[in-house]
Amino acid sequence: MTSIVVVGANWGDEGKGRIVDFLAEDASASIRFQGGNNAGHTVVNDFGTFKLHQLPSGIFNPNCLAVLGPGMVISPAALTEEINEVKEANIDVKLSISDRATLCLPLHALEDTLEEKRLGDAAYGSTRQGIAPAYGDRVMKKGILVGWLKQPEVLQQRIQFLLDWKLPQLKALYPDCEFNQTAKEMTNWLLEVTAPWRQFICNVTEPLKALQKEQANLLFEAQLGAGRDLVYGEYPWTTSSNVTAAYAGIGSGLPALYPERVVAVAKSFSSSVGTGTLVTAMEHQDNFRESANEYGAVTGRPRDMGFFDAVATRNGVELQAATEIALTKIDCLSGMADLKICVAYEGQHPENPIWPQTASLTPVYEQMQSWSEDISGCRTFDSLPIAAQNYVTRIEELMGVPVSMVSVGPEREQMIIR
Repeated sequence: MTSIVVVGANWGDEGKGRIVDFLAEDASASIRFQGGNNAGHTVVNDFGTFKLHQLPSGIFNPNCLAVLGPGMVISPAALTEEINEVKEANIDVKLSISDRATLCLPLHALEDTLEEKRLGDAAYGSTRQGIAPAYGDRVMKKGILVGWLKQPEVLQQRIQFLLDWKLPQLKALYPDCEFNQTAKEMTNWLLEVTAPWRQFICNVTEPLKALQKEQANLLFEAQLGAGRDLVYGEYPWTTSSNVTAAYAGIGSGLPALYPERVVAVAKSFSSSVGTGTLVTAMEHQDNFRESANEYGAVTGRPRDMGFFDAVATRNGVELQAATEIALTKIDCLSGMADLKICVAYEGQHPENPIWPQTASLTPVYEQMQSWSEDISGCRTFDSLPIAAQNYVTRIEELMGVPVSMVSVGPEREQMIIR
């Protein structure tokens, strides 16, 4: 048995879905262990192109159980739409959905939107899907558990308990707040919209333990990256959950997990969407963003583009306790005249890369030789141009762990294994 955890080394959008889809060919279970409908993993394979937000990226392997773990917040209507989209591609969906996961309700999305509007220019850059309020309610012991969908009376009672507590606060803080659904109406809506997948709700620990006993391969998938971790990321511009590999066992339903491999996915350049600081931001980035198709998978927002930041990425690799790195989208660098790597920061507190907003930092660059060849057809490391090989090996030296995979395109076969 091999347990592989796939996590992000940067701020998200590194291409984790593409790596999980590739590794899932040999997996018996693909498990999402945190997050919700607020970020997307783009997967391109023989079935088509998919933007998955809640389903694990291993869903396309017919022999792979797709697990939504207890560490997730699940948007019910969006999950139903996502399942339908996958089924329309003739995918046989095998699901286990944790009864301990938290429901992310339309009320949470409303609260998220109202707060971002109230903050104005100081907004966090939320996708307004309700993720933070849903996690917040869970911490306040007011959350609505997925398992209660199988207990309608309990579900309605807990929703009423939530409304009695939350609505007075919302209406006091946000004068424009309009929410008039009753607990009964919310319950009926939930039962209707979750009907296609309620049968899959269970204690996911049991099937996962059974697979462990059979020495099966398990694949764990995180959303976003180390720079967005609730505890260790660029606070307060973080997500609302723990995205590090250390949380994989807890968030998946196997708290005693000891993974054999931790694959930290890093993009061959830097990009970030939402609020925060990108130290290596390019001065002229529009053309590169367009050619690399760097737009948010959920919101379509343009990502801020930068040169590869070895300082922040090394920090992410260490936070993830990575055993290896998967480097993605190196094909997008072909033809880039000015190619360089940030190897250090100058300024106040340069040793603290996850909180660059606390200081004025200037990147220290190392100039790299560029290449102009189309490398999307390369299938071995030696077939890459020497300049591209040197770029990868220099990143490997700076990270201190091996680059085991190099992606030269979105298709499954466009993967170089070292």
